Amino acid sequence: MSNEDKIVIVTGAANGIGKQIAIDFAKAGWIPSLVDYNENELESTLAEVRNIQQKAIGITCDVKDPKDIIKAVTKTHDKLGKINCLINNAGLSKWKSPYELTVEEWDEIINTNLRSVFLFSRETGKYMSQTGGGSIINMASTRASMSEPNSEAYAATKGGIVALTHALAASFTDDFITVNSISPGWIHTGDYKELREIDHDQHLSKRVGVPSDISRACLFLAQSDNNFITGENITIDGGMTRKMIYEH
Repeated sequence: MSNEDKIVIVTGAANGIGKQIAIDFAKAGWIPSLVDYNENELESTLAEVRNIQQKAIGITCDVKDPKDIIKAVTKTHDKLGKINCLINNAGLSKWKSPYELTVEEWDEIINTNLRSVFLFSRETGKYMSQTGGGSIINMASTRASMSEPNSEAYAATKGGIVALTHALAASFTDDFITVNSISPGWIHTGDYKELREIDHDQHLSKRVGVPSDISRACLFLAQSDNNFITGENITIDGGMTRKMIYEH
């Protein structure tokens, strides 16, 4: 990292993985723009991040609303001067039988998880292209390639994010914008002590993941020196999707 300020937008930044990303980027010297729908939680997280990086800002945004997305990106640029990295982390899940899932529920998940990634990427890309490039990191999921019942809408968005990632990488190549996605597996955002031994043993790593496992990967992909990596999806799941399971 140079002494020059680096600006990162993190969507879904009020809690969970997004909160950890914002905190760890601030610790690494970045100035985060925290974007989230929940105003109260956003304010609490922003106060925590500002203890590390005073220049951090928070923006309330409904990522389902294209106008809100444009406002959030514009406000970040106007307040902080530029945008070096975008992390599309906001997401919504709903486990419901495909026989019962309504069109409105389907659209809500698609627009929250997938359409927002395209719109945020397009709007930030406009600014990045004027300043020599940048990096976009999209949060996909191992559910892009494996499923449990009643997860159709969520799985569709995560598979879509993986495909959208390499398409954007191709489209943004002349602007020196790298685009990659991360597919987390089981990342526990609650009390780690509540997990059982069997939970950890499901993983080749012998432990369930934590949000910092994902934020460290984001920091790696955000570094300009790593711009030879683009269009990729990186699975971070403790080896869970590679583990062959036999029933005895």
